[in-house]
Amino acid sequence: MPNELRFSRSDSGHSTPERSVATHTVARWCVGNGWPVLPLAAGRKTPAANCRDCSQPGHTHEGCPCPQTGKWCHGFHAATLDYDRVDNWWGRNPALGVGVACGPAGVVIIDVDTHTAVLPSRDRILPGITIGDHIDLSGMTTGYHSLAVLAALREATSPTEDDSTLRVRTPSGGMHIWYRATDGRRWQSSTGSGKSRALAWQVDVRAYGGYAIAPGTTTSAGTYTPIGSARQPAPLPAWLAQELQRTGHLPAAHIPAPRPVPPRARQAVIAAGGGREQTSRMLSALLADVAACAQVPEGAGFTEKLNRAAYTLGGLAAAGQLAQEKAEQVLLDTAVMARPGQNQRIEQIIRSGMTAGAKRPLHLGGRR
Repeated sequence: MPNELRFSRSDSGHSTPERSVATHTVARWCVGNGWPVLPLAAGRKTPAANCRDCSQPGHTHEGCPCPQTGKWCHGFHAATLDYDRVDNWWGRNPALGVGVACGPAGVVIIDVDTHTAVLPSRDRILPGITIGDHIDLSGMTTGYHSLAVLAALREATSPTEDDSTLRVRTPSGGMHIWYRATDGRRWQSSTGSGKSRALAWQVDVRAYGGYAIAPGTTTSAGTYTPIGSARQPAPLPAWLAQELQRTGHLPAAHIPAPRPVPPRARQAVIAAGGGREQTSRMLSALLADVAACAQVPEGAGFTEKLNRAAYTLGGLAAAGQLAQEKAEQVLLDTAVMARPGQNQRIEQIIRSGMTAGAKRPLHLGGRR
């Protein structure tokens, strides 16, 4: 049956969307992975429409009350980890597709295209890398080719062949390769033809400032289907992180970094991280996002940020990367400073997030 719910079982025993499945199921699976979700227009790749007020010229997501009242206005800015909201959105509107807000989800997605397009000049196929006139480019027609060339130059496996991570075949024949950002850096989105930043011709990057279509989602063009056996993003490879940094995928210097962790929490960060530099950096970045909510009384996405931080900390603790009690306490301290007087609610969010995260141990630096 074409509409039958189909799942595969991962090694951990958790159900995973395999192909055309109920959107409600897809959305809940994503939230279970710690990925904030947003509704997409039925059968399309674009976010569901805003309400009438939010569609007025000049209106932006800044200060808009709609997300706080349970509306999905403003695309990925309304993405949520709230199961109740997910049940309301997709339970009542099963035709909606599912998108994932990449930055808040902590993922970097390499989007390989196969569009029919004229090959650009040699200096724009791999930005910043000169391709000599003696090299025959007649067979280069898609992003698969340009990404393979970049990987070969770095003596690495092309992400399209990386069977250690979640890869999703798109209806057009392209591919989304999902990776997990593990060092706290806020990678930025780009398009393969962008002039300010680009990784390779016909290769887009989806990170902060962008969203991706969730595996298992079906549009009018077809289904976004996982391939291979991996159903979770692997850590972003070091060589690819270097290429993203080289090609301008980090915030510009004038864009402020996340607010530093409150002073009284710094020593706790070091203790909770057990002295592991990579773990401490990630913990600091997560706490900074929560702490920054203190500057915005409403509309800061506090619940989602706290939930995301708790989920990640639960995964790190389950992998033995940090001490759970210390991590839980420093997260609680930071959250209470950001939202005084909400201790009971904050404790519930942290417990729920860490419990869910513990089901997905998060190993850094290739440790298993």
